[in-house]
Amino acid sequence: MTDQNPAESLEEQIDQWRSTLLRRSAMSTVEVAKLEGQLREKIADLTRGGLTTDEAFLVAVKRLGSVDPVAREFARERTDRVWKQLAVIPSDSSERSAAARNEALVAFGCAVLAGVAIKLPSFCGIKTSDDGAEVFYFRNASLFVLPCLIGYFVWKRRCALRTLGWMAAAFGVAALVANLPGFGRIRAFGELTALHLPIALWLAVGIAYTGGRWSQVSARMDFIRFSGELFIRYVLIALGGGVLCAFMALTFKSIGIDIGPWFASWLIPCGAAGAVVVASWLVEAKQGVMENMAPMLTHLFTPLFAAMLVAFLGTLLWSGRGVAIEREMLIGFDLLLVVVLGLLLYAISARDPQAPPGVFDGVQVVLVVGALLADAVALWAIGARISEFGFSPNRVAALGENVILLVNLAWSAVLYVRFLIGRGSFQNLERWQTAYMPVYAMWAAIVVIVFPPVFRWIAA
Repeated sequence: MTDQNPAESLEEQIDQWRSTLLRRSAMSTVEVAKLEGQLREKIADLTRGGLTTDEAFLVAVKRLGSVDPVAREFARERTDRVWKQLAVIPSDSSERSAAARNEALVAFGCAVLAGVAIKLPSFCGIKTSDDGAEVFYFRNASLFVLPCLIGYFVWKRRCALRTLGWMAAAFGVAALVANLPGFGRIRAFGELTALHLPIALWLAVGIAYTGGRWSQVSARMDFIRFSGELFIRYVLIALGGGVLCAFMALTFKSIGIDIGPWFASWLIPCGAAGAVVVASWLVEAKQGVMENMAPMLTHLFTPLFAAMLVAFLGTLLWSGRGVAIEREMLIGFDLLLVVVLGLLLYAISARDPQAPPGVFDGVQVVLVVGALLADAVALWAIGARISEFGFSPNRVAALGENVILLVNLAWSAVLYVRFLIGRGSFQNLERWQTAYMPVYAMWAAIVVIVFPPVFRWIAA
């Protein structure tokens, strides 16, 4: 497709959509005009995000298709036409093809740069750390990979120089904190730094991804969708890479050559770093012309996780047992809550905010309430662990993260219930979730920057 459809301009497509609704639907002229305003806003947001105008029109029409049967039928017919055009026209235009090639080359270059960056310390003979290269890379991996990913989005979105300056300063501070002897290099804070630094820096990726539109709810919701798609595609690439490595090892072993050391020192670290950019490019290349995988998986796993949480809470009450307070159990429990929150976020991002409440919304409420109660149980277990063993960086970090999750889930449950009973709009839930995103990054930054000096001062 091109920025202008071969047969009709964007305005002509909107005219067709408007006339179809006025002629075939029960909507009034005022209602159609109001809906047209929403359509134009969505098209503008999508084009600013990188889609062409006809792609943006298709996606916007599909998102508004649930408000009226005629609008839904128009969206279905338009989708069929676009897919036929894609099947018939091998190359929409030389300009679009050249732009796609350029983007692929830039993405590939950033991926190669990420793979080189991850090996840069060994190239330069830099002593990684007193604890060994594994600890150093575990702590600094995000500092090598995320700047390359941000570089790709900076090129694509044409970010302002002021924004680039702030992001460069953030990464400079992060590099110092992660490697100064009094902060991340202390063994007690190394794991906390490695786990929380990527969360804090992911906010910078979001700012680069939205290209100056971070203040808009729709832009932050697009970033949530992107994050989910990126995770899924990265896992698929990793699985494919694992199969490739297995066959490669088997093939070389047949001639008596062990390439295991080469895997460990080159292929796995460089491939893992570059795959982040490649997966991001794949998400960008496929947006708008095919269904995203994250929403489909969300609809599949949300009922399963909701049933699992209900069964867990019921068993907990029936048996009268408490949650094990071992550190590994609490970490696993927190990961479960993060997965549940991810399911909620991606279900929200995939839902048409204008659609009325449905059965799946009820399942979502069960999931959120179940996660809220499970989080309360986890907080009780963390409190018991603190009362028994005292405060430590890990326990306080876990306590803060669970409190943040509790606040998010609690107000999400309130807003979702209000939507179900008709006393609130779905947009309120969207605004709450997207506005709450920086809280996680802020807490992660506090753990990385504030915890080391504070707990060293307490220990002294």
